[in-house]
Amino acid sequence: MTPKHAARRAMMLTLGFDILMALAAMSSAVVLVWSSEGQRGSFPALSLALSTLSFGVSVAVSFVIMGIQKQVWRHLGWPDAVRIFQAICLSALIYLPGMLLLNGLLATPLASLMVALVLWTIGLFAGRMYALSRSTHEPFQIFSPIAKNGQPVLLVGDSQSCFHVIRRIQSSPQSSKVRLLGLVETQATEPGRAIRGIPIMGSLEELGGIIEVIAVRYKQVPWIAVTGAARNRDTMLKVLETASDHGAEIMALNRDEAAQVLEPVRPADLLSRPERHLSIEPVRNLVENANVLVTGGGGTIGSELTRQIARLSPASLTVFDASEYNLYSIDMELAGILPKGCHTARLGDVRDVNRVRDAFSRAQPDVVIHAAALKHVPLMERNICEAILTNVAGAIHSVQAAAAVGAKRFVFISTDKAVDPDNVMGATKRLAEMAITQIAAESGIAASIVRFGNVLGSSGSVVPLFEKQIAAGGPVTLTDPNVTRYFMTVEEASSLVLQAATLQDTPAHTGLFVLDMGEPMQILQLAETMIRLKGLVPGVDIKITTTGLRDGEKMHEVLTYKHEHVSTTPVDGVNRVDNCTVPSELFEKRLKEIIEAASRRERSEALRLLGVLVPEYAADRAEKARRWSA
Repeated sequence: MTPKHAARRAMMLTLGFDILMALAAMSSAVVLVWSSEGQRGSFPALSLALSTLSFGVSVAVSFVIMGIQKQVWRHLGWPDAVRIFQAICLSALIYLPGMLLLNGLLATPLASLMVALVLWTIGLFAGRMYALSRSTHEPFQIFSPIAKNGQPVLLVGDSQSCFHVIRRIQSSPQSSKVRLLGLVETQATEPGRAIRGIPIMGSLEELGGIIEVIAVRYKQVPWIAVTGAARNRDTMLKVLETASDHGAEIMALNRDEAAQVLEPVRPADLLSRPERHLSIEPVRNLVENANVLVTGGGGTIGSELTRQIARLSPASLTVFDASEYNLYSIDMELAGILPKGCHTARLGDVRDVNRVRDAFSRAQPDVVIHAAALKHVPLMERNICEAILTNVAGAIHSVQAAAAVGAKRFVFISTDKAVDPDNVMGATKRLAEMAITQIAAESGIAASIVRFGNVLGSSGSVVPLFEKQIAAGGPVTLTDPNVTRYFMTVEEASSLVLQAATLQDTPAHTGLFVLDMGEPMQILQLAETMIRLKGLVPGVDIKITTTGLRDGEKMHEVLTYKHEHVSTTPVDGVNRVDNCTVPSELFEKRLKEIIEAASRRERSEALRLLGVLVPEYAADRAEKARRWSA
């Protein structure tokens, strides 16, 4: 059965039920009134037949006019109840002229009508409430009121998801700020019907025309709120294109059910990867009642890691960061999550070995997550020694300090730029991977190295830059329209880092893990998507220009070397990498030399040694970096 035929069948059943209830109500009313008045003589069968038939016709006409048959019972709300009351009154008005014409043939017509209306109303709502108790277990949702003003909103999604969103919005204190005008179904399974009084206006293919009609009628372009199936990436892009062509902004209900408000859709919502639902128990078992220390804990990834850790009841949580403001901000957040005395903020730089040792000695961590790093590629091309001192020496100081205090687990956050690095940042992170692997083998600590790509919305990343450029009216600048990057949300990246930490518990061994980031996204597509999210048309409202690749940048990133073997793990989204690379006998000596050269700010020598220690670091990139540093 096609969706259209199914919808028509449902509407006919609804209308049939209402008419049958009306016939039963009028028949019962005639009998009750005749019996109560104690009239003698034969039963007025003709009066019963005429009253019931004419009332049934009146009801059919009224309910079709009011469109009561279009209501979806499992999604009924207060607007539907009001409409039913209106239809009942209209039925009575339509019946009255006929009642007057047949007055001589009807017994006690007015009293019968009053009783019939009462019985019929009870029957209509009893039937609907019974259906609601069967389908939603909330029979009284039909009496939930909603506001009639606010920002016009057109909801796009599948009917079941739309129902939940409508119910959340209608029951929210924020409901007065929005006005749900209609629904657009992704599959159009129930066209012509209504959900809690909100009409289903059509399918996704009709979205443009529906927006135009609403804009003309209400003199305001509606928000397009997406839910359920409409949040699929391909569907969302289709909705975005249509919405931006008509100047409509895209919104979605936020994930905080206590707030229940619409907010702009984020670029992160358009990742090509489905949302993962991971068990938190392995991470809880690692963190609960443990002393945890996070370096770089005030940064984008570090701060999210501390938030997630704080919710798992650690014995203590120490945040170590070089930025006073970042450290202050996350410390204030933790004060609202952890009991007093369970968290400590320590200001310090991982390059300062004595400060690192002091912080680790005081914290006595069981688990250390090293998130401190310098990550901006063009800046590191100009500041080679600083990149080496933070990304390499800082990592070495941290893992050595962790081993010295007997930490059970050390987690190092790496990057996809560490694979076949063409820039200083990537080469330093690759060198840190190698150094940590060797130190873990010598010291006996269990270490995990986690590689992933770009984090959407992190400080200095492309998303905040595009947002700023769009807010300023453009242009949005791209290095190259064909550039692709892996993207991940900060919440997902942090969650998977913690999951990876649970997979490596073998002393004196390092596990290398890569996060499944789905398919890489074109930066051009990201820019166009962000423009459309504001209800604007790329290339028309906001220009897009290209500037050429910056020094040290690649066209495409990869997560593993060709010689590395990737295998799955029990955690969805985390893959294990088998790396057979063995450092040379001179590795430790040269590692010491490069750190000393960086400390003396001997950039040329530091760069030369970086190329020696990381052979994959291309010679032509080293030459370009040398020219930048001159």
